[in-house]
Amino acid sequence: MDFERIYRLYFKDVFLYLRAMSASTDTAEEITQETFVKALRSIDSFDGSKDIRAWLFTIARNTYYTYCRRQSRYADEELPENEPDIQPNFTERFADEESAFQIHRFLHGMDEPYKEVFSLRVFGELPFEKIGAIFGKSSGWARVTFYRAKKQIIEYMEVTEHEEDKL
Repeated sequence: MDFERIYRLYFKDVFLYLRAMSASTDTAEEITQETFVKALRSIDSFDGSKDIRAWLFTIARNTYYTYCRRQSRYADEELPENEPDIQPNFTERFADEESAFQIHRFLHGMDEPYKEVFSLRVFGELPFEKIGAIFGKSSGWARVTFYRAKKQIIEYMEVTEHEEDKL
C-alpha cells in the first residue's frame, strides 16, 4: 500500500473525527499525527477486511482515549479560578471507565431499535447507509434513530450526574 496516498486521502477525515471528540484543535492535530505514525508502524498488519478509513478511525479513537487517560493523571485536582468548569462531551464519557459502565448498563436495557442502531454505529463503526440496509430502512432513518438513542443516553447521564451531585 502506498502510505503517502493513504495519508493524503484520509488525513482530513481523521482530523475532523478527532476534532469532534476533542475540545482543542491543537490536540486533534497532535493525535492525528500520532494516529498516522501508529498506522505506518502497523500497516503490514492491516488485512484489508475492513475499510482503511474505519481502521484509521479505530487507531485514532484508541489514541485519543489513551491521551485522555494520560492527561487525567497529570491534571490538577482543582481548576484555576479563572477557567470555567468544562462539561465533557458525549464521546469523552466513554473514556471514563465508570461513565462507560453506566452507559453500557443503560444501553443494555434500551428499547430496540435504538439499542442496536447505537451499538452498530458506535461499536461496529458502520455507516448509516449500512445500518439502514440491515433494517431495510433508509440511511436517514438510521441517522435519526441513532441521534434519538444518543439523546436518551445523554439525558440518562445528566440525571445520573445530577443525582450524584445531590449526594
